[in-house]
Amino acid sequence: MLKKQLFIISLLFGVISSAMAADPVKLYGQLQVNGNQLCSEQGEPVVLRGVSYGWHNLWPRFYNKKSVKWLKEDWKCTVLRAAMGTCIEDNYIENPEHALNCINAVVKAAIKNNVYVIIDWHTYYPQKEEAKAFFSMMAQKYGKYPHVIYEIYNEPMEDTWESVKEYATDIITEIRKYDPDNIILVGSPHWDQDLHLVAADPLQGFNNIMYTLHFYAATHKQELRDRATAAWEQGIPIFVSECAGMECTGDGPLDIEEWTRWVEWMEAHKISWVNWSISDKNETCSMLLPRADKNGGWDESLIKPAGRQSRKFIRQYNEAVYRTKKEKK
Repeated sequence: MLKKQLFIISLLFGVISSAMAADPVKLYGQLQVNGNQLCSEQGEPVVLRGVSYGWHNLWPRFYNKKSVKWLKEDWKCTVLRAAMGTCIEDNYIENPEHALNCINAVVKAAIKNNVYVIIDWHTYYPQKEEAKAFFSMMAQKYGKYPHVIYEIYNEPMEDTWESVKEYATDIITEIRKYDPDNIILVGSPHWDQDLHLVAADPLQGFNNIMYTLHFYAATHKQELRDRATAAWEQGIPIFVSECAGMECTGDGPLDIEEWTRWVEWMEAHKISWVNWSISDKNETCSMLLPRADKNGGWDESLIKPAGRQSRKFIRQYNEAVYRTKKEKK
């Protein structure tokens, strides 16, 4: 009888912990920034770990509710990134209806599944008026949900930090008219790597702002980690909204050792990270084969090496968090 009771208790505990693992937004609530740290609604440090969809205008087939559910449940993602392309062919500027159909599908599914979602203005050069109108629309539509994070400029390439600040100020001001508290991610020059410029002259007058860092481990190594560490130590909150283990071209061999160093660095500093990308191009950074179903259900035969390693990292660290929380109960 005692064994039966213990079994029932353990089963119920397993269900509770699984539900907690499956619902990060229920677990962490309304995110906030305290100093250089992303925190839960209760003020405890939070590290989100997940993947980015590829450009919506190149891989729209993956932008659906079933893939969101799969990435949450099988890959154990606590955050997903919807990369809305605003350049290259068939982009948001040229075809807004198609773009919004893709982005809304992922955002709505993320809200339903209680996973955090980054709405990413995926471009390399400023399109301020279009971005301002877009984020105004997104903030009015989704600002009441704690699930949403705004990434207002994917990767500034040739902008000065002064011009990025001016752009960011206008977009953030527009978002804050309708959404006073969700996290906003701000890029920096040279593909989100010039955090030393951010540290010397950060934005003022806004709350819940973080700065993005992007790396590709086979290209970007200790020098960039040192730069990011220095900015972090000066109080700059960092969010790695795009990263991977190959060269910065998105191709070439994986550098697992350097990628592991990056993951260990992010974990040591409690910095959230998102791996690139859910796509099926013939390149190293695309995680899936072309025959992978758009809805998920991918076994290892359908996942390319970068995807398998990403999934391994995400599951390893997110499941460790849930085990720790389980032990504290």
